[in-house]
Amino acid sequence: MILAPILVPVALVLGLFLLSIKIVVEYERLVVFFLGRFQAVKMPGLRIIIPGIQQAVRVDLRVITMDVPSQDVISKDNVTVKVNAVLYFRVVDPEKAIIQVEDYYNATSQLAQTTLRSVLGQHDLDEMLSERERMNADLQEIIDKQSDAWGIKVTNVEIKHVDLNETMVRAIARQAEAERERRAKVIHAEGELQASEKLLAAANVIAANPQALQLRYLQTLNDISSENATTIVFPIPIDILKSLQEKQVDAE
Repeated sequence: MILAPILVPVALVLGLFLLSIKIVVEYERLVVFFLGRFQAVKMPGLRIIIPGIQQAVRVDLRVITMDVPSQDVISKDNVTVKVNAVLYFRVVDPEKAIIQVEDYYNATSQLAQTTLRSVLGQHDLDEMLSERERMNADLQEIIDKQSDAWGIKVTNVEIKHVDLNETMVRAIARQAEAERERRAKVIHAEGELQASEKLLAAANVIAANPQALQLRYLQTLNDISSENATTIVFPIPIDILKSLQEKQVDAE
């Protein structure tokens, strides 16, 4: 009973000491306030915080993965799409992250949503679908610049999905089909042009060398004879036809 008055204060002191102990892990920092004023940023390890006088806030320095909710975006060519993205960022200045903004996570999320709508609204639908890398870089630069005052470093931004309504999907499919048909017609026309040029060159060669026409005639007979057909071919020398043609001209 004599020890009771001594044990009570000792227990209180021991309890307060245990409550004042803070263990800061390697990926955390402890922002300490003394009587409401910023005092220091404590590094990892065993730290003692005086209850009632000092206040400590833990800040995680690891990279945070944030899913940006789907946003309704009206593109530059007046097409309504739904776009969502993923944002990677981390705290590089714990003091700013706690003092300069009330909730840095929520603030970064709202900033990412508004920036996503404003940046993508300046581009056409075709650019959204084909130039994602450039848009990702633009989004990262803008968000990182505006969140720098909060001690936030944006490491990467990736657009995940660009969702279109069914009407626009069908319109894009028709456009792609028309584009393929146009390319097919252009390729066919280019082939016809090249073939005509080759035929013209062949005709000039034959006109300059009549023997070439005889060789072509014999080659055609060879091709016909190699096929399994019942067609009977009677070869007539081209010279005979030519002489008959000359006699007819003389007679006229």
